[in-house]
Amino acid sequence: MPILQPGQSVPEGATYLPAGPETILWGRLPSRLDAPVLTIRSGDSVVVDTVSHEGILPDQGQDPAAYFAQHGVGEDAVLRDAVAIAARSPRDPAADGPHVVTGPIRVEGARPGDLLAITIERLEPRVPYGVISNRHGKGALPGLLPRSGTTVSVFAPVEERDGALVGTLPRVEGGPRDVAFPLAPFLGTMGVAPASDERPHSVPPGPHGGNIDIKLLVEGTTLHLPVQVEGALAYVGDPHFAQGDGEVALTALEASLRATLRFDVVPREQALAAFGDVTGPLVRTPEHLVPTGLDPDLNEAMRKAVHAALSLLQARYGMEEHLAYAYLSAATDFDVSQVVDITTGVHARIRIADLEGPGSEGAASEGTSSEEQSHDGD
Repeated sequence: MPILQPGQSVPEGATYLPAGPETILWGRLPSRLDAPVLTIRSGDSVVVDTVSHEGILPDQGQDPAAYFAQHGVGEDAVLRDAVAIAARSPRDPAADGPHVVTGPIRVEGARPGDLLAITIERLEPRVPYGVISNRHGKGALPGLLPRSGTTVSVFAPVEERDGALVGTLPRVEGGPRDVAFPLAPFLGTMGVAPASDERPHSVPPGPHGGNIDIKLLVEGTTLHLPVQVEGALAYVGDPHFAQGDGEVALTALEASLRATLRFDVVPREQALAAFGDVTGPLVRTPEHLVPTGLDPDLNEAMRKAVHAALSLLQARYGMEEHLAYAYLSAATDFDVSQVVDITTGVHARIRIADLEGPGSEGAASEGTSSEEQSHDGD
């Protein structure tokens, strides 16, 4: 795997947004007062570099070159932007989150009430390694793990096996790396600025998106977010190579990615026809529509996800509530996105083919392609 240092191997003619002290926030998300680091039109694609927080945090020495050297990584394989961020970017360890986010990006024509559709066109690993951490007594078993009471960070190299890239782990410390799991890269944080003067903490997700950690957001999928300020002020970060639903230890396989993303503004009228009143993150994959529920209480997050799914089925497909409820119970999986980010997440996987397949009527004909339409970029 090549090392994708800042500016290297960027396609000719691409709009490129590097990650560095001038283009990122560390531990906070943009507010409506933040100046954009890039302005684009609806329908534009951008190549965005993202940087993992693993290896740059104080409990790892805040020196990525020294940290990764302990695991046999040469200095030339450590990202220069990670080194610069660790050394120069402001962050309050007592008050701020761990995540590095690139942005904000202003999308011309985006207005409150619209949706911003962010389509993941390509995700490229920037390095052939990542880290999985359990720290600060957090995760699904706080107070029990980590047993040492100090951060446990597990280094996981990436290898090619049987023609596919996999993350690798040993069964015991120092043993052979004979545990391998497939990579499925995605961005854990994708969001828009809230209508607030205060920069949100980077950990809890919300209606603005943020740290939603939905592993379905791989290449070829789209995240829809309700726009809350003029220009949307979008941002991305918290790159992952792989994650299990729940993300129980606190982090997944965290590692830096280069993302090619398309940003489309969906005007409010078209958004309502296609999806109903979307009040939080909504994912579309080739197979599924994925409404979400977010709440500090996992039970309440589940209830919110069910409400969002019902609303979607009623608005998009004209289903009566009791029939939509029956369909969800019989045919839709509700998955726990994560339980470790203060605000927990649940997402529903509604199969598009069930409702838009051959022989179906009312297949959202006027709204099916609306997410591909946009304002004129004014």
